[in-house]
Amino acid sequence: MRCLLRAKIHRAVITDANPEYIGSITIDEELLKKVDIWPGEKVLIADVDNGARFETYVVAGKPGSGTVCVNGSAAKLVNKGEKLIIMAFEYTDSPIIAKVALVDERNRFTRSL
Repeated sequence: MRCLLRAKIHRAVITDANPEYIGSITIDEELLKKVDIWPGEKVLIADVDNGARFETYVVAGKPGSGTVCVNGSAAKLVNKGEKLIIMAFEYTDSPIIAKVALVDERNRFTRSL
């Protein structure tokens, strides 16, 4: 078995960072559906602006809201307005093609890769 990239939201803009929330990243539900990431799924986050990388789990945000909010202790690693790459992986014994969503500055889906 190999661990392969299955889904990615590329260069999403952080709309909020809430260290008081108990863990996770809240992401607009429409974006989650575009790349087939589930609420509760583990994701790897890479901050394009400061290089921070961390794992957390997903909470679905209001559909169409553009929300990308880093919660809990990870909120101290990022700043509002920074760009993130949000990645989900899958263990498989066959090659897979990742679903990749590109977004604009308001986290609205623009196109797939």
